[in-house]
Amino acid sequence: MDNKLNEIRRKIRFLRAEMLSAGDNIRKQVNRDEDCSEAAAHLMAMRASMVGLIGERNRLGGEERLLNVDER
Repeated sequence: MDNKLNEIRRKIRFLRAEMLSAGDNIRKQVNRDEDCSEAAAHLMAMRASMVGLIGERNRLGGEERLLNVDER
């Protein structure tokens, strides 16, 4: 189970990085007045995948406590 949990955490880290990159690309497209609907739809699909991965991680007992501003 630990291997499965670690694999899910790795996928979440990778997906977070992909989402940040996609967000940057969308901002660049908006700044150039380009159509970003395809990139935005891809980002929304990544968010849906993230929700699924987080749910699976939590079911396996890997739920992480959210930090408040002072703890960060």
